[in-house]
Amino acid sequence: MKKTKSTEEKKSKTVSIPAQLFEKIEERIKGTGFASVSSYVTYVLEEILAEDDEEKSFKKEDEEKIKERLRALGYIE
Repeated sequence: MKKTKSTEEKKSKTVSIPAQLFEKIEERIKGTGFASVSSYVTYVLEEILAEDDEEKSFKKEDEEKIKERLRALGYIE
């Protein structure tokens, strides 16, 4: 049976954080659209990981500059 994305999203693991941090997050999300500390933490971590992935990938223009430099040095044709 093939797992659907919604099935995958429902799976979760537990992570412990200090109670003081949990309480700070509870205060921060009051009046926002976040239903729980867990949903906020998930959102923040996904954003951080997405930024990290973006930083690792070259932009097309950066790649072209690198290729030009390598050509000028005779490493590629």
